[in-house]
Order: sequence, then structure tokens, then C-alpha cells
Amino acid sequence: MAESIIPGLPKWLENAHNAAHITIVLRTLQKRERTRIMARAASKHQSHPSKRHRISHLASTMAIKAEYIKHYSIATGSDPAYEHENRYIDIVPYDRTRVVVCPGEPSHDCPSSCTSGRYLNANWVRELAGGKWWIATQAPLPHTAHTFLSVILEGISPPPGTSLSNLRQLNRVRTVVQLTQNLESGARKAHIYFPPVAGQSWVIEPERGRGDPPIQVTLVRTQSIEDAHCVQSVVSLQLLSQNRTPTGDPVLFQHLLYASWPDHGVPAREDRDGLLCFIRLVDEANRDLSLFTGMSDLDPNPPIMVNCSAGVGRTGAFIAICSLLRHYRFLSPATKPGEEISPLPPSPLGPLPPEIEDDLVAQEVESLREQRPGMVQRDDQVVLIYETLISAFASASGVDEVASE
Repeated sequence: MAESIIPGLPKWLENAHNAAHITIVLRTLQKRERTRIMARAASKHQSHPSKRHRISHLASTMAIKAEYIKHYSIATGSDPAYEHENRYIDIVPYDRTRVVVCPGEPSHDCPSSCTSGRYLNANWVRELAGGKWWIATQAPLPHTAHTFLSVILEGISPPPGTSLSNLRQLNRVRTVVQLTQNLESGARKAHIYFPPVAGQSWVIEPERGRGDPPIQVTLVRTQSIEDAHCVQSVVSLQLLSQNRTPTGDPVLFQHLLYASWPDHGVPAREDRDGLLCFIRLVDEANRDLSLFTGMSDLDPNPPIMVNCSAGVGRTGAFIAICSLLRHYRFLSPATKPGEEISPLPPSPLGPLPPEIEDDLVAQEVESLREQRPGMVQRDDQVVLIYETLISAFASASGVDEVASE
């Protein structure tokens, strides 16, 4: 990691230069996630058992506390009816925080346990330090693109424990962040769901067997932003009637595709300034109301939907970085002046051990993993969070970092 005297660097963050401390953080986080993995597996096999699975997983299930199995349940996403809607078989959303695409106006009558809504491999995730709500989701598959876009266009279940319910109008998602290329190393990582040429329209059909109206998707405009290593697009959505004509007013959102984060890795050091620039651009774009003239009372900072391919590794690291940057005011606050960030529910695994309990990166990663399985998958992604935060302090202080041996 970079090592230098940086004015204003928090005391806890100085430990990022200490290899022994980082090792403790990584090992502790790994151990706690292994417990969650076992609890998720137990919930899956309890909910959808076969005789073969019951026998093979009996010992591991008995070793996991019942409260863990309930808390980390992935029963809905593990249902055979939804298996084809998961991009990866080992990434399934927690039941208690999952996003449900609900028919009609969303309300607290449509919680994450709602059975009448549509399934999406996505979770509500809130920054621990920064306080902002996100929808962390896998990249769309060809047969899930309609549901993915319906998050923006239709009603969805509100974040757990909040009063945020007007998600069709005032609190509607206006920004989608994509952290994966559509193709990486010859493999399809994300399905393309809007046309590449400005003014062109595509029609996205609902999943087979559903009677939902098709969605017309139009690319309004697009631009490359070199400093932020991204492509920023404005996309229009409109429902189609039975005779395939647009109905209602079009709904706009901004799509920001970051181009410098490789799969199974982290952005190169020479791209870190671009990553910080991209993060600031995302925050500014989400607060931009210029596309929505004539609409009053819009949420000035609505939830952002973010995906990589699985929606856990790069997605988790990105949210963690944004949270800590927001906490230290490198990004605009998520709350109104004087408004406090409410605490998130405590983990049934208990607090972090005393030697790392003051480490905000460890706290943030742990909190994200409580809300969506496997967030910040890799050790180098955890290290990236430390390094990016240090870079932000160094940049603000005009200090050049010196890479340690």
C-alpha cells in the first residue's frame, strides 16, 4: 500500500500500512462469511430438500444455529422456479432484503417476503457509514431484462425498515451504474438492454408466460467521458399497449458504464484517479434534475441501482468506497442537514473483534455482506477500498503517495 504522511488521514486508516492488521481484517471477514455461507446452504436445503441433499447436508445443517439459518435465508432465490433467473448458481439474494418488483403502486404491503411480485436477483443495500440506499443486482440476462427495467418503470418493494415507498414517482431510480463490460475475456458478463445508436428503439418483451406489457427502450443520447473512464447515456423507457403503441409518459434514467475495472481484479493504479472521478460523476448524475423539468417534489438523491456481473464483488467494493467517501464528505451527504443516519440491525454473528472494531473498512464490508451474500468477494477488493480512501485524502491534501516496498 501507499505510505506517506497525509494531513487529515484518520488514525484508524493509518493501520492500512500495517500488513499484520490487514491480515487480521481479511481473516476475520473470511471466517464470518464462511458462517454465512453455511447458513445459506442450510436454508436452501431446508426449504427445497431432496432426500439426497438432506442426507449430504445433515451434519452441516445441524452445526448451524437456527437463528443464523433464518437470518441468512435464501429460500426464495433457491426455489427451482427461479433458478434460471440467477446468473450464477452460488449468488442468490437474501430473503429479508431482496427487491421485489410488485404490481401496482409499491407500499409496505409489498415487503421482501411478497409472493405476488416478480423475482429479481437483487438486494436493498444501505451504506453503513454514508447512509445511502442502493439496489445491488446481477447484470441482466436476456430473459430478466424486462424485470430489471421494471425496477425503474414499475413498483418495487421499499427498503426494509424505511418509509421510502413512492418508488414509482418521487423516489424512482434515476441512475444505473454498470461496473462490468458486456463481454470480458470472450465471456458474456451482461446482457445489452438498450440500443447503441441515439434515437434508436428496442422492444423488451416480458418473461415467457407473463402478461406484463412490453417496454420500449430508446437511447436518447450518449457520450464518452475520458477522465472518468466511462460512457454516460440517457435512456428512455415507455410501456407499450396491446397494439404496440406507447402509453403514458416516457421515463428517463442515466446509465453510467465504467470501463476500467477488470473481472476478478481491481482497477490498475494508473486508473485510480479515474475511479474517483467516476464516483463523483455518479453522485452528481444522480442528483441532476435537469432531465425532469416540470416534475416537483422529486427525491434529490434517490436510490441508485448498481451491477457488475454477479452484483457482489465489484458492486460491493464500489458501494463501500462511496460510503466511506461520503462519510468523510468527499461526496455529498445522503441525509438532510441535522438528520442522523439510523443504525442498521446488528449481525447475529456479534460485533467484530476488538482489534479491528474501529476499522471502518472492516465495518463497511461486514455490513454489506449482511445485506447481500458475498459482497466485496476478493481480498484485493478489500485492499482497494483502503487504497482509494487514502488516495482521496492525499488528493485533497495535495500529497503525492509513495508506494511502499
